[in-house]
Amino acid sequence: MPHYYRFDYSIRNTDGEIIDGSEGGEALSFVEGDDNTITGLQNALAGRNSGDEFTVTIGPDEAYGWPQRKLVRTVSRDMFDVGELEVGMIFQVGSGETGEVAKVVSISEDEVVIDSNHPLAGITFNFDIKVLEAREATAEEIDARPLE
Repeated sequence: MPHYYRFDYSIRNTDGEIIDGSEGGEALSFVEGDDNTITGLQNALAGRNSGDEFTVTIGPDEAYGWPQRKLVRTVSRDMFDVGELEVGMIFQVGSGETGEVAKVVSISEDEVVIDSNHPLAGITFNFDIKVLEAREATAEEIDARPLE
């Protein structure tokens, strides 16, 4: 039976500075096997109990993957039907199962370089975690989870 976990967290950069966390906000939660939580967090929390506190480093392989060159492409500027095109803009490219989100990386007179890699691809995360709740998931929680 899948488990439900609710936890407080902080993420530290390589210098040990906290760059994100749940302090002052809402704790994170998930049901094992959902499609909203990175594999590394699911693996790190598996078998943990309420009250457990630990630190874990999660690399790109268990987070958002590694940047892929094939996801950085040069396309015609004519593909963009927008008045003022700027570096950093985010667009939906395609639709349905072939749709992806792309960020404008550079612009020339005739071409635009877009990057469809996840913005967090290639990043290693250093988590400090305190488990607030760990239990078997209810039938309702299992049914409500998005599946991979």
